[in-house]
Amino acid sequence: MILSPLTLFQFTGALLFFIGATCMIFKRTFIGMLIGVEIMLNGAGLSLVAASQLTTADSATGQIGALLIMGLAAAEATLVLAIALVVYRRFKTVESEKVATLRG
Repeated sequence: MILSPLTLFQFTGALLFFIGATCMIFKRTFIGMLIGVEIMLNGAGLSLVAASQLTTADSATGQIGALLIMGLAAAEATLVLAIALVVYRRFKTVESEKVATLRG
């Protein structure tokens, strides 16, 4: 059985999404969770671009969607790193389990 390129790209995107979700579940630091979300967003972007390039859909739609996902990932990374920096300054750790109270 020969798989089409679209199937291979979709499988790779789903695998990346699963790896990112697993990383988010098992990592307990904010940086580990950030890496998990980034991997998940990359998997979603790969699936979106592959679907738009390898089907009859307009290829610009997938590319615009991928750019939107990249912008979302950059904003999310900035926000999480800023929160991790503030948490580290206050609690001297970035492990999410050790940070019990987050009050001003």
